[in-house]
Amino acid sequence: MSKDNIFIKIKENIKNLSQSERKVANFITKEPTDIMFDTINELSEKVGTSTTTIMRLASKLGYSGYTELQRDIQKFLKDGKAPQSRLASNLQNIEKDNLWTETVDFHTTQLQQFSNQVDEQTLNKAINLIENANNICCTCVRSGLPAGHYFSQNINRIKGNCNLIVADTSDWVDEVVSMNSKDVLVAISYPRYAKRINDFVKIAKNKGVKIIIITDTFSSPLVDYADVILPCDSNSLAFHNSPILSLVVIDYLINALAVKETKKNSNRLDDINEILQQIKYHTNN
Repeated sequence: MSKDNIFIKIKENIKNLSQSERKVANFITKEPTDIMFDTINELSEKVGTSTTTIMRLASKLGYSGYTELQRDIQKFLKDGKAPQSRLASNLQNIEKDNLWTETVDFHTTQLQQFSNQVDEQTLNKAINLIENANNICCTCVRSGLPAGHYFSQNINRIKGNCNLIVADTSDWVDEVVSMNSKDVLVAISYPRYAKRINDFVKIAKNKGVKIIIITDTFSSPLVDYADVILPCDSNSLAFHNSPILSLVVIDYLINALAVKETKKNSNRLDDINEILQQIKYHTNN
């Protein structure tokens, strides 16, 4: 496949496209950010053409399928821009006097989109995998750290079998070698998708470990290994990958597991609290 981005490929191949294929190509050119989140069926409905037409277009542009085309758009829009370039681009559309309101509205929209993309059955599958796992491991890097720490600390407080592995700094090989099909790996990965997380997940999957992926889109490179995918948009109004949506989703998982443990009459949280009081951990003890 050519190294040219998708917009150059469309320009170079436009004469070879049918009218219906050109209709899809025009939509991609005008609304590329929509493609980052749409399934092929959703795109088909928006454009008013068949999924077969979209697949033919992808093939003519040199892609193996819609997923690869989608990844190329995502790479161009998100990975291809340096943070400062992303910041400069986004700031053009921000009214500085209303930044607080725009930030709240932005993340509110993200939450609504997530609720439209993910059903309760998917969330319940993630909860059940975590609940029944012998060992739970969470891995992340850089902008995923806030979500990774929040997940690991609270799940371990509830279950006592969760640890955090920062893929950039930890020797995860020592961990993955003893993992098996009764364990769960939760991987949090945002653009530009750290290779060490991808390697960790791939090897864990080969060992039969159940994989829960928290990532920005269904075109993330980790999706192929996932038993459960929780697509948490990481866009922000500035340049950075935002963990806000991931934190909300993780908070739901924590709440659900806490309720389940309470119904089991687990004494773990009471035992932990008693120890904290004994060592006068809190200032109000």
